[in-house]
Amino acid sequence: MGPYREPSQEGRELTPAEDTESSTSTPPLSIVALDDDDDFRQYIAGVLEADGHEVRTAATPEAFYNACEARLPDLVLLDIKMGRYAGEEVLAEIRRRWAKLAVVVVTGYPSLDSMRQTFKQDVFDYLAKPFSLAELRHTLAQAAAALGLGQRPQDRLRHELGRQIRLARTEKGWTLKDLSEASGVSVSQLSSIERGAHLPSIESLVAAATALGKKPSVWLEGVGL
Repeated sequence: MGPYREPSQEGRELTPAEDTESSTSTPPLSIVALDDDDDFRQYIAGVLEADGHEVRTAATPEAFYNACEARLPDLVLLDIKMGRYAGEEVLAEIRRRWAKLAVVVVTGYPSLDSMRQTFKQDVFDYLAKPFSLAELRHTLAQAAAALGLGQRPQDRLRHELGRQIRLARTEKGWTLKDLSEASGVSVSQLSSIERGAHLPSIESLVAAATALGKKPSVWLEGVGL
């Protein structure tokens, strides 16, 4: 098999502005890629390291598990169709060991049926080989923004607590004013917390959670604390 090369005309074409924004706005990520194709592993490591990411590659599920156990990455690139190995089984094991680990599935044999099965196991996205570097960058940028990847622990905590409070408030059909009246936390402070601009104090967190009928410990677990 010859060296893996980026396709010149594949998939959705991103505009130059989208591609530039994706490569420059994505924070450095720790990525582990599992693929049985040596050329693809070399390619993916080279292009992503050039973008500032830390990339570790694995040719077998065992090597992949060992890499993740040694240091859990921000995101995994998983080939779902690998000769001797079943990517679907690897994905199920990932979900058993690391339920919240971000996974992007890549495969040279895409099908709607396999894609539907894959998404049932909670992957962030699905890329069909051959995909362009622009598409890969765009997917990584979307994952980083949506899941808070590549952030410092305190940044992830701020982002997740704000998201959980906003979701719980929305579930109750409350406005910020409603939550403020029920919790005693000011509207401006709640707005800042929900946007992830400020980390709530313990008192504000407990007050908001109590008003919403939620447990702060569950929210903290969502950030791995």
